[in-house]
Amino acid sequence: MKLAWIFIAVLLMTIAAVVAAKVRAGDKPVVEGNSAPDFTLNSQEGKPVSLHDFKSKWVVLYFYPKDFTSGCTVEAHNFQRDLAEYESRNAVILGVSVQDENTHEKFCAKERLHFKLLADTKKNVSSTYGSVMPLIGLSKRHTFLIDPQGVVRKIYLDVNPGKHSQEVLAELDELQKTSRGNK
Repeated sequence: MKLAWIFIAVLLMTIAAVVAAKVRAGDKPVVEGNSAPDFTLNSQEGKPVSLHDFKSKWVVLYFYPKDFTSGCTVEAHNFQRDLAEYESRNAVILGVSVQDENTHEKFCAKERLHFKLLADTKKNVSSTYGSVMPLIGLSKRHTFLIDPQGVVRKIYLDVNPGKHSQEVLAELDELQKTSRGNK
């Protein structure tokens, strides 16, 4: 009987170590200057969208916790408000949360959003980008600014939804000015 308890204790410790390692690995964001990990997720239209589809564009890849919540709605509205500014800078906006396509479709319709919201229901992409809240399982509010070659140029881990879009536009201007100056 004592041997069975030892076996159970070792098994539980092993499971706890594996879970802890996954949580720690999911907490480490992608590094600036490295290639952005590619992915394919369904949009609010139920169609697959891949990061590599936007190789010739700047990508604002933003993770957010949940549709229809106050902070997420403010952040989405501001990206929508500035959408023409992003388009004039050859940039697209991709929002990612762990909710499904149907919820994203309703959110886009209600809030009149005209950019892609992607459904990361298995949390794989959010985990890869270090953007999952442990225990809660929602996406963290993180943004990754990715250049046309697929390289992460700026990471935002401390996002204020009310002014975030303007911060990203300003950084995009700086990065584009720098890249033009290097040519």
